[in-house]
Amino acid sequence: MPTIISHIAVPLALGFGLGRRKISEHLLCAGVVASVIPDTDVIGFKFGIDYASQFGHRGISHSIFFAVILGLLAAMAHRKLDCSRLAAFVFVSLCAASHGLLDALTDGGLGVALFWPMDRTRYFFPWHEIEVSAIGRGFFSIHSLSVLASEFIWIWCPAALLCSILFLFNRQRKTSP
Repeated sequence: MPTIISHIAVPLALGFGLGRRKISEHLLCAGVVASVIPDTDVIGFKFGIDYASQFGHRGISHSIFFAVILGLLAAMAHRKLDCSRLAAFVFVSLCAASHGLLDALTDGGLGVALFWPMDRTRYFFPWHEIEVSAIGRGFFSIHSLSVLASEFIWIWCPAALLCSILFLFNRQRKTSP
């Protein structure tokens, strides 16, 4: 998995790129939470849940189905998120789905159950340049510097580009007659 730090790149890029008029601060916060919440599945290790289980790491919580459920919850809370139901659903679903998609780009682990419950297969994308992060105490090691460098190149730089493109597109639309 990319580090928990890098999973927030997608909601930040979308939120800052689209601006406060489209993505409220509350909605942005919900997107950030949605982008990291799939990794709460690691607590399953403490309860003896096997990594390869559908309830294990990169299982159910990393699926598109789970992302849609989070989006539906956000849609129900749209007033508190200062946005429309549709904006809450789409933004939070995209942010949550980005987690599994980024994990499928890593070079380690057992893959991601992207299509659960229809398919329990765990997938990787054919292209997986992002170095996998250690889980637990191994996170604070010399290897982590290599992981963070990989994430900078393959997650943060594209996210900054996406943010810039969205920002410029929105700015141009505001100034057009």
